[in-house]
Amino acid sequence: MSPSSLSTAGVLLITVPAVAFGGVSLLTFLMRNVPGYNDNPVRRSLWRAGHAHAGVLVLFSLVAMLYVDQADLSDGLKSLVRILIVAAPILMPLGFFLSVVRPSDTKPSKLIGLTVVGGAALAVGTLTLGVGLL
Repeated sequence: MSPSSLSTAGVLLITVPAVAFGGVSLLTFLMRNVPGYNDNPVRRSLWRAGHAHAGVLVLFSLVAMLYVDQADLSDGLKSLVRILIVAAPILMPLGFFLSVVRPSDTKPSKLIGLTVVGGAALAVGTLTLGVGLL
């Protein structure tokens, strides 16, 4: 692996305990019946989605880093692919969490748009990587 892919993978691995801590936090909210979580189905669902997306996308990004250096892409495109693929596990969960940050929020704010931006980054990054591997 190139130094760039290794450092990107290192940063992604450092985020895994944060995702695990988030899962423990959500479980604590659920078990302790924290106001604004159990009694707010929109917030509960979006936070659960944010946590799930963070975990899955961090693992996906780690696997993708193994392929970036193998792709027939310029160095600039490889850097762009790394950035786009790593942006998804940041932007998508942020959109889910921040769109219902207040316990009284019953519908997502405009920050839910971060999920779309993260999804677009993931789509462009993976499509570019896939084409580069063909």
